Amino acid sequence: MKIYQQSLHLRPYRRGFHIITSEVVNAMPQLAEFKTGICQVFIQHTSASLSINENADPTVRQDFEMYFNKAVPEDDPDYRHDDEGSDDMPAHLKASMLGCSVTIPIRNGRLALGTWQGIYLCEHRNHGGQRSLIITAWGE
Repeated sequence: MKIYQQSLHLRPYRRGFHIITSEVVNAMPQLAEFKTGICQVFIQHTSASLSINENADPTVRQDFEMYFNKAVPEDDPDYRHDDEGSDDMPAHLKASMLGCSVTIPIRNGRLALGTWQGIYLCEHRNHGGQRSLIITAWGE
């Protein structure tokens, strides 16, 4: 069994849902060594998240942003945590709803994503800054 781990520091993205599949793959060239395996991508932040979804039509990502903004509004007077601005507590809630990691099978040296699937960085802050990921791949 082989195990590889790599850090990836993403440039700052604007608020929204962004496809980062190629950045993940480029950061882990060792994927090519695996016949079968697993790749986990973990984000080291509490106000951004990861997901896997539609990689072709950008309106899907726009609709994701619209939905989560309706589901978890800013400026709710019941929020107690608001030291970092009106987008901070909603960002934590959205990140918990979507999660901090994705797990993808590796098949014949490639991520075994479906035809229309991509890895999303879900940036929930207006100015989230650089985001750090840990990518771990293991298998044969």
